Amino acid sequence: MAAATRSLLIDISNSFTKYALATATKVGRIEKVPTAALTPELLKGAEKATTIVLSSVVPAAEKRLGRLLKGRKVIRVSAEVNLGVGIDYPNPAAIGADRLANAASAAALYGCPCVVVDFGTAVTFDILSRDRKYLGGVIAPGLEAMTDYLHDRTALLPKIDLSEPVGAIGKSTKDAMLAGAIYGYRGLVREILAQIRRDLGSPRGLKIVATGGYAELIAAKMPEIQTVHPGLTLEGLRIIGELNR
Repeated sequence: MAAATRSLLIDISNSFTKYALATATKVGRIEKVPTAALTPELLKGAEKATTIVLSSVVPAAEKRLGRLLKGRKVIRVSAEVNLGVGIDYPNPAAIGADRLANAASAAALYGCPCVVVDFGTAVTFDILSRDRKYLGGVIAPGLEAMTDYLHDRTALLPKIDLSEPVGAIGKSTKDAMLAGAIYGYRGLVREILAQIRRDLGSPRGLKIVATGGYAELIAAKMPEIQTVHPGLTLEGLRIIGELNR
């Protein structure tokens, strides 16, 4: 990176850990490793950063980074740090760190009111009010979890790679599963977004931002989703790191 590296950003989620070096204003190349295999040696370039900004929903994996975290300033994302947004939620400590990072990023980059849809192991919806407060959210099964369940619990249904279906009428088992997964999942996301909009009082200017592994696939034919930002969580970590220096 041309400018001086200030931070190592680490987002530990259930399936994968994403990380990147960052300057004050820019996130560098995003790398990804399986969380189950996470060790300090896998985080290339980590020695360049004096500050680590960490979001983790897997405590055991975070523990394996122990010696990397020693001797450096570590900003662990939680409701206790400056996020750039307020929190209107009964138990702020229960909000996942990745969801707080998404909220911080969406508010800073796109404004409020806003809904962030994160297509990960689970799909999460996080809602920010017009006055930049985190209100709560929705958690539903992830797309891959749903299709893997069919494969695991039936004798003849295969494990499939997810892609855009040819049409709603499947001419093979695989095509039928793809139609059910993709069209059905878009229906789930669309209905949840519609209910959130109603519960917010149908506010004008509501932004819908998607991130996560299947965001581009699902959002491709959903006009309700205005923006796809694959690096939203790490951008949020960069923003939180700068707010808490």
